[in-house]
Amino acid sequence: MASLSHPDYERLEKAVTHGRRISVFRRGTEFLVVPIAIESVLGREVIRARHPATGDHLSLFVDEIDGFEVI
Repeated sequence: MASLSHPDYERLEKAVTHGRRISVFRRGTEFLVVPIAIESVLGREVIRARHPATGDHLSLFVDEIDGFEVI
């Protein structure tokens, strides 16, 4: 998934706003996280998130993910 479509951004932004969990798929691994923000870092879009159980922070580059679902 090189970039997100407009509906994907809408779903992701609503998840950030409402504190909803998302399931992100990247390189065969599923990450269940709570997105905090969508940012641009050095020209790449990043989903800033935290693990719902441990609170650990995670940065997921949009151009590296295979897809996501709002839970």
